[in-house]
Amino acid sequence: MRDQTFTLDATLEADTLSLGRMGLCRVLLMNDMRFPWLILVPEKPGLQELIDLSAPERAVLIEEIATASEALKSAFSPDKLNVAALGNRVKQLHIHVIARFVSDEAWPAPVFGVGTAVPFPPHMQGMLSDKLSAAMGLESL
Repeated sequence: MRDQTFTLDATLEADTLSLGRMGLCRVLLMNDMRFPWLILVPEKPGLQELIDLSAPERAVLIEEIATASEALKSAFSPDKLNVAALGNRVKQLHIHVIARFVSDEAWPAPVFGVGTAVPFPPHMQGMLSDKLSAAMGLESL
């Protein structure tokens, strides 16, 4: 059962498209077509660090990260997958899963703060959301 007191951070809400949810996490797509980039947010209030999750929840999270990684790998065939939990700008616990390419504009540096986001056009939002949601077996929100 989901905790009804969970609220998504306003910055994450503004910068992403909601795809759905897995067992623990809400899955978001960063609205920046330069980088295939998923964000997983455990749907529990007050979390800031990985250690705020119980050991069983951390095990679920790692499997959900693997599921997101496999979906990006299958959909985009990246040269590398980056996984990070930083939280310097957004304190709410969230995990970045990013498909990287040697040809992307940030390579080999991190994508954070590089250039200006290029939002997905509406026709691509639905297509990409459907493809990734199906690959991860997401529940709708």
